[in-house]
Amino acid sequence: MSDSDEEEGPAVPLGDGEAVEGAPPARVASRLHYAIGKSEVIRREGEATIRTPEGPRELADVLEESDAVYFDTRQAFLNAVRDVVGTGPVPTAGDRDAG
Repeated sequence: MSDSDEEEGPAVPLGDGEAVEGAPPARVASRLHYAIGKSEVIRREGEATIRTPEGPRELADVLEESDAVYFDTRQAFLNAVRDVVGTGPVPTAGDRDAG
């Protein structure tokens, strides 16, 4: 890579909008090893704040609402989280303050 490539910036432009609180559930999922039980996920990552369509939530609270007790794959974990929090746009800090 040449010096001029480094100065061009990111390949995907980043927005100038307001920050979004919490981590994407997929980022938390990438820190885990599968297969894993729900109690172990809560022990390791339960205090992590994740992004949801309703605003940031603590992962332990989300998982407590799930019937799943074991995640054999990363996708099983993400599906369990999605079943609880749903899907949709994640509000920015400004969106929540305005409502």
